[in-house]
Amino acid sequence: MEKKRIKVTDVTLRDGMHAVKHQFSVEDVREIASRLDEMGVSHIEVTHGDGLGGSTIQYGFSKEKEEDLLRAARESIKRAKLAALLLPGIGILEDLVRAREIGIDTIRIATHCTEADISEQHMKEAKRLGLEVVGFLMMSHMVSKERLVEEAIKMESYGADVVYIVDSAGAMIPEEAGEKVGALRQALSRDVEVGFHAHHNLALSIANSFAAIDAGAARIDCSLAGLGAGAGNTPLEVFVAAADKRGIETGVDLYQAMDAAEDIVKPKMIRPIQVDRVSLTMGYAGVYSSFLLHSFRAAEQFGVDARDILVELGKRKVVGGQEDMIVDVALELKRKKAAAASGATR
Repeated sequence: MEKKRIKVTDVTLRDGMHAVKHQFSVEDVREIASRLDEMGVSHIEVTHGDGLGGSTIQYGFSKEKEEDLLRAARESIKRAKLAALLLPGIGILEDLVRAREIGIDTIRIATHCTEADISEQHMKEAKRLGLEVVGFLMMSHMVSKERLVEEAIKMESYGADVVYIVDSAGAMIPEEAGEKVGALRQALSRDVEVGFHAHHNLALSIANSFAAIDAGAARIDCSLAGLGAGAGNTPLEVFVAAADKRGIETGVDLYQAMDAAEDIVKPKMIRPIQVDRVSLTMGYAGVYSSFLLHSFRAAEQFGVDARDILVELGKRKVVGGQEDMIVDVALELKRKKAAAASGATR
């Protein structure tokens, strides 16, 4: 049977930035990017964890200037395409133009899964600049496949060459991943590829990626040693090994990926990338990582379990920018807890 062929985008130097507090140096970028290029990934994404323009007091300052990191990657990559991420509202058109001048080949423009319309200006400018354009529908677990199709079609109309289902909270299970990728694959033009970006909060990133490939995904995101936010991303070296056993051709040299993960990335980790109670709760509740710290503070203030706050927020389908609801939920849980205790003593 002929092997399926997919393209691997490595996000060690972008999503992985979250896990090292955006402190990769120029030399770190040179070392990791050159090794990724040698092992055969198709795209290497390099920016602050929150994309172009993300180095701010709100999102955390990078160790080095964005331009210097991009130049270091550009000088180190010979075969792979250099990609950058942009979130409209954090990054602006001037950031996009500057990144193009430095030499990026691909721009990945990310929006919340119901807000594709805010990507129009950036995608059209990226096409004018001659870039490969990727649409990134974040928190895709939060809405139906039908709604995702609507948003993906918008991105296609703006010029997207690829549209991704993005499991930002690591909340999906394989059936959902396959169903949503399959819906996009059926709805979009054959000229538009479908991609899948997983997180490992429920330890399902590889299973979800396989389900996505079975449903028609042509691009999969990974990172060395799973470096990334929450419980990390799909670990590149593990994915490549499992994919080979499953008859999926990635073009990535397994031994080189294993060595780079073990010898280069793991020694640079601030903390182990693993499923712990915080990241597991995030995946179970289906909430973004920005809610975690606020929820634990509110839990301490009101004497409730932070996990209960996060689960309730997930049920209410809160999105980034609605952090003010955390205190309301915590107070409501405190009242319920007090009422239950009062009833038990009668």
